[in-house]
Amino acid sequence: MQQLEFQLNGEYVELNQLLKLAGVCDSGGAGKALVAEGAVSVDGHVELRKTAKIRAGSVVTLGDVRITVLAA
Repeated sequence: MQQLEFQLNGEYVELNQLLKLAGVCDSGGAGKALVAEGAVSVDGHVELRKTAKIRAGSVVTLGDVRITVLAA
């Protein structure tokens, strides 16, 4: 499994933007499509809200990629 860490620069980041900023997909639109397909989990639960607020301490998984969100 590929482990990534994302440094949060504010209170939260929207899920589709996190996927783009972490380099998992090419655009926010591609991130929205992945979320809509049910391919993304947040803290172990499938997340279908494309703009879900992801805060520090959350763990986002997509396939074999795991993104840990860290506080600034």
